[in-house]
Amino acid sequence: MSVKLSMRDEVFLAEMGITPLWRSRQAPAQPEEAVEAAQPEETPAPVQVQAPRPPERAPAPGFIPPPPRDPAWGEVPMTSAPPPPAWTPPPPPVAEEEQGDSAEAIAAMDWIELRAAIARCTRCGDCSKSKPVHGAGALQARWFAAAGATSAADEGANAPLAGEAGKLFDNMLCAVGLTREQDVYVTNLVKCRPTSANGGDRAPTNEEAAACRPFVERELALTGAGVVLTLGQIAANGLLGKPLQAPLAGARGTVHALGNAALVATLHPGELLRRGADKALAWADLCRARATSKQADTQAANRRADNAGRGR
Repeated sequence: MSVKLSMRDEVFLAEMGITPLWRSRQAPAQPEEAVEAAQPEETPAPVQVQAPRPPERAPAPGFIPPPPRDPAWGEVPMTSAPPPPAWTPPPPPVAEEEQGDSAEAIAAMDWIELRAAIARCTRCGDCSKSKPVHGAGALQARWFAAAGATSAADEGANAPLAGEAGKLFDNMLCAVGLTREQDVYVTNLVKCRPTSANGGDRAPTNEEAAACRPFVERELALTGAGVVLTLGQIAANGLLGKPLQAPLAGARGTVHALGNAALVATLHPGELLRRGADKALAWADLCRARATSKQADTQAANRRADNAGRGR
């Protein structure tokens, strides 16, 4: 018995390697080429070939690729470098504090508060080296006498214009009918003693004089004096706003205005002890101050009389 195979079956058997095949003599065998031609060929799906990627170049040693993002906008670049520190706003500027009491606070003090402020003052470097010397004399004064800087004699006596210079000054006041105790308040422009490298007295600097200026101005206001008598170059130039080393001759011989008071400049008693011939110059200055004081007293008396008349 013969089995009739279809062309499809023969192709499958040929693919499976089962050959040769026995065919009936009545059915002539077709060549394999014809069988393959009879079978429709399957079109293979197109294969997508991906183009080869170029090899990545390794970065050169020490080279950091540029950041893909802008760090200024808060975008941290993905690089090998460490991330930048987080931005923090700078602290606000610290206002420089004034050493010691302010000038405004000093201007409102009474006598007790003023002495306490001078005792605790740290407005200049002299405060840490020596103790301040307070003014002394009549608290309600006609004249306000201001010397330059505190001396070693002043520091030892704890009083302004001490020693031989102070004795001469008392004699000068007596010559014009005044005393420290009843008529004149005496103080130093610089309350603490400026010292040199070897511990001796030295001239104060402009900064040291400016640091003590509010204390002197408050002393003058509290005394109510109408005449200011400066003793020496430092005191005259310091109160008139001139360089401390400017010649005293530029301030002598005239009456200056210092607020509501009249200022007369003369030589320091210590200079008169060294140069006795200059006592005549000092005497002329004292007479000028006395005349100015009498004129101020007359004007004050007239004002008081006018006020009394308006009150009736």
